[in-house]
Amino acid sequence: MNDFTTRPEILGTFGVVTSTHWIASAVGMSILEKGGNAFDAAVASGFVLQVLEPHLVGPGGDMPGVIYSAKKGKVEVICAQGTAPAGATIEHYSGEGLSIIPGDGLLATVIPGSFDGWMLMLRDYGTMSVRDVLEPAIHYAEQGHPVLPRVSATIKGLAGFFEKEWPTSYETWLPGGSAPEPHALFRNPVLAATWQRIVTEAESAKGRENQIEAARNAFYRGFVAEAIDTYLKTAEVMDASGSRHKGVLTAGDMAGWSATVEEPQTYDYHGWTVAKTGPWGQGPVLLQSLALLSGIDIGAMEPGSAEFVHTVVEAMKLAYADREVYYGDPAFATVPMDRLLSDSYNDERRKLISSQASMTLRPGKLPGYETQYDLTMEMLAGMSGTGAVYEPTMSHLTEKRGDTVHIDVIDREGNMVSVTPSGGWLQSSPIVPGLGFCLNSRAQMFWLKPGLPTSLAPGKRPRTTLTPSLALYEGKPTLAFGTPGGDQQDQWQLSFFLRYVHHRQNLQAAIDMPLFHTSHFPGSFYPRTSQPGSLMIESNIGSDVIAGLAAMGHQITPADPWTVGRLTAARRDADGLLRAAATPRLMQAYAIGR
Repeated sequence: MNDFTTRPEILGTFGVVTSTHWIASAVGMSILEKGGNAFDAAVASGFVLQVLEPHLVGPGGDMPGVIYSAKKGKVEVICAQGTAPAGATIEHYSGEGLSIIPGDGLLATVIPGSFDGWMLMLRDYGTMSVRDVLEPAIHYAEQGHPVLPRVSATIKGLAGFFEKEWPTSYETWLPGGSAPEPHALFRNPVLAATWQRIVTEAESAKGRENQIEAARNAFYRGFVAEAIDTYLKTAEVMDASGSRHKGVLTAGDMAGWSATVEEPQTYDYHGWTVAKTGPWGQGPVLLQSLALLSGIDIGAMEPGSAEFVHTVVEAMKLAYADREVYYGDPAFATVPMDRLLSDSYNDERRKLISSQASMTLRPGKLPGYETQYDLTMEMLAGMSGTGAVYEPTMSHLTEKRGDTVHIDVIDREGNMVSVTPSGGWLQSSPIVPGLGFCLNSRAQMFWLKPGLPTSLAPGKRPRTTLTPSLALYEGKPTLAFGTPGGDQQDQWQLSFFLRYVHHRQNLQAAIDMPLFHTSHFPGSFYPRTSQPGSLMIESNIGSDVIAGLAAMGHQITPADPWTVGRLTAARRDADGLLRAAATPRLMQAYAIGR
């Protein structure tokens, strides 16, 4: 047996941090070393990633987290997904000549959610001060950090567009008229000053919790909200529609919003309980996939075989098809998750998995939801275009798309964090003058057709793709894992989880195995296209496996080895032993622990 892994599975008892950038992991570990807990470490790492991976996440973005507090003794979800502004109506957007929301620009913006989510996590679960968790990010923004080659290439690809259409972004990302070269030190002094001002305003209050509240006020009801409001009152900028549009977000929208804590959606599978966000995100598709696969002996299949890949992909096609019809913000739509996860429903759905690849979108038709089903299918039938690229970091670099980052932390007390921050990437919209960051483009996940769970409406959460995972084994919080990757996030997590659960591999070995995904269903990102029957798979899975999958009818796109997915994972054993691992793909994710 070959025991080689690209990196060791990290083992320890004090703490583990794993994230999509080595500096963020090191920062998180430094917080643990200073006496902070897993929540403090996650917050500090999250802010640092906004500096290190600005093409994937920014301060104007969003953040869902699945967490376990040893003190509370329960798994919870932090929802820091901002909602649509009051002015974000279907009538207004249609009046702007749009039939689909652009993937960038000011109309694609919802309320920035991540800052409030981080502050809520710090206040209610952490132990440190605002200064403690922001200082590392301030340091790297002010003193400089080594630019990732992909950041450099993204900025170079957008240089002409920025100069012509988004001059504030040109000024920030091409200081002096030049894009940063790979690995050169890059600074964002305006962003550093924004954070420093938040720290200063926070410290005008007495006591840790009051300081955190003062920081939240500075962002949502103070100078940050004022700067955003002032800019959006007059700004009219080019977006992916090919026209210029004004935004609708106001300081009033920001002032009335805050992050929340809610119960997770869960499913029991072979002794494990997997906890995800509710159906305002795509997280339950992983649970639906497990429900379908629970009646199949997936453990008897070789984890790198054509049989395994085919079975998993076909289950995911069915789960993602249901996402299109049923998922949305439960505050606005009745989402029948109990029925979608029920044995009776999945026993019937499982019969649709055959020995041949499906070429059609096949959501289930639940009684009482016929109109919603018909509306969705009618709309999707009218969508034109294929060739969707579902992980924006794999797309052509001049496309104005970003992606996501991920962090997993476990401390010696058993606190666990799985968090997937995203949005507000440098490609999404122009830099807001005086702040050093831009707004998000999450509204592109709404539809402009009335009557759907994902129809645009003020105060509604977009159906995000952000989907961190936390799993309990025999009732004990054990595993935190996740990945960037848009619509592929739950696809890559599913194959990792199945291989880990059924084949007893260590975390690193399970992450190292060749990954795959389908773009069979409509994408969540503009322009919302699909590739029926498609299967992208890393070629190192073997030519015989690829040939077998092609014989089953899959439309294969071989990917180069080590190019698909950015998984990280951390585990706490029952005896307190901690484990962590990170993907070698893109050569930047890293796990640290002792």
